[in-house]
Amino acid sequence: MSTNTPAPKPVHPLARKLRFARILNVVLGAIAAFLLVVVIALSVPSAAQSPADAAQPPASDTGSGTGTGAEIATRDPDDPLAIGDVDAPVVLVEWADFRCPFCAVVTNETLPVIFEEYVDKGLVRYEFRDVAFFGDESIDAAVAARAAGEQGKFPEYLEAVFAAAPEKGHPDMPREKLIGFATEAGVPDLAKFEQDLDRADLRDAVLASTAEAQKLGVTSVPFFVAGDQAIAGAQPIENFRALLDEQLAAAGK
Repeated sequence: MSTNTPAPKPVHPLARKLRFARILNVVLGAIAAFLLVVVIALSVPSAAQSPADAAQPPASDTGSGTGTGAEIATRDPDDPLAIGDVDAPVVLVEWADFRCPFCAVVTNETLPVIFEEYVDKGLVRYEFRDVAFFGDESIDAAVAARAAGEQGKFPEYLEAVFAAAPEKGHPDMPREKLIGFATEAGVPDLAKFEQDLDRADLRDAVLASTAEAQKLGVTSVPFFVAGDQAIAGAQPIENFRALLDEQLAAAGK
């Protein structure tokens, strides 16, 4: 008698890259530790060495860095688009477009729970990555969010934009609407905010963030990474709890 087994859950290419990077880091760390032992052993003076010979430093230093460049989280303490303790055991990275209805669902329904259960308790840090997949107004909205973030109001601006999102479709984001969100979010210097909407460096930053996301294989939003795991879409809160709890356990928390 045969039984049907569920098909394996598909793994996003970015998750595979992150898992490979973790394995590679472990291997490189072991190699570095072995080389360090060798250097220490060679530097111990033998009975035939003179004190002067023993005092000579080794000719080269074996660095302990094993980074592969595959890390997603930046843990930048000055990142205006991040929320939570920079030293939290786990970082949850989200890619989102401000005109994406599914991103609005996650922000309105899921993120508040994640913040209450994980971020506010210092267990998880949230890092936002903007992308502009839905045209120029997506770029404009992301620029506005960055401008609000420079005045310390990114979380409030994020909440204001997505609270006004329709249930389906991509909302228009004209300039006056972006300024209205800034007023609602309590951005202190509205004159500066309005000037910042025209800043080329903020626009370039949004375009660079979008290009980097595509390079990583992020082609749809919302998209999330925590550790070496990636999930896509407006998943139920239970899926996020499972993801974060697994990463916390891996971090010994």
